[in-house]
Amino acid sequence: MPSAYAPELEVLFRICAAVHGVVGQAMTSPHRADVVAMGADGTPTESIDRLAESQVLASLEAEGVDWDVLSEEAGHVSRGGGDLLVVDPIDGSHNVLRGLPFSTVSLALGRTNLGGVKIGVVHDLHRGTTYWAVRGGGAFRDGRPIRTRPWDPKAEIFYVNLGRHATETAVRLAAKGRRIRSLGCASFELLMVAQGGADAYLFDNDTTGRNLRVTDIAAAALILEESGGGIANRARVSLAGLPLEIGQRTSVLAWGDGKFADAAAELGYL
Repeated sequence: MPSAYAPELEVLFRICAAVHGVVGQAMTSPHRADVVAMGADGTPTESIDRLAESQVLASLEAEGVDWDVLSEEAGHVSRGGGDLLVVDPIDGSHNVLRGLPFSTVSLALGRTNLGGVKIGVVHDLHRGTTYWAVRGGGAFRDGRPIRTRPWDPKAEIFYVNLGRHATETAVRLAAKGRRIRSLGCASFELLMVAQGGADAYLFDNDTTGRNLRVTDIAAAALILEESGGGIANRARVSLAGLPLEIGQRTSVLAWGDGKFADAAAELGYL
């Protein structure tokens, strides 16, 4: 029988707790937004991101596990392991820097590609809530199972990434949806679909380089799938084959109820 528990979970939970502590302390620092380097993904690394990532690496050393690491700041870090820990030390960095309560630490353990992720853990850095899934074992929030909700067009809520680089598809979905939200934290928005707080999530920018990294979605994608939802790119192509590489980016369409995904194009949502 599939199990909702795996021994690696305890390590991942402790890493999340350690990062939570570091981020909480750094929030009061006047230097939290200082740019200290350019990340492996080609974007600036702020001081608070570096602190969070350093804590992940330090925690792995303290735990004595040999997993390799893929992080948007440090890139690929070889540590002698067969498994790869895909890390977003702070998803929603801009929210953190502006005091907005939507940010997470995201940890996914697997190999090769998104379909090879076997454990996903996402920790809410503000509420302290932890979501996780073990492939084949369901999805959980603080130990309680979560499920997506049936799609009801009269009560739908969509999360859509908007702004100057959003595609016409994203704008159209925002215009069609009954209620729209945008939080600026992909993992958190995927979790809202997973726990039934929203019906769909779309991130679709006008150039590939402005879309999401695998570090943004690896853990939350597994949690969403284990809660009954689905995830693909905007063209409805599965993301299972997306390589666990820092240079890869993709649009993301996520849904809680397959009926929405089936009807979206016909109804003019996409």
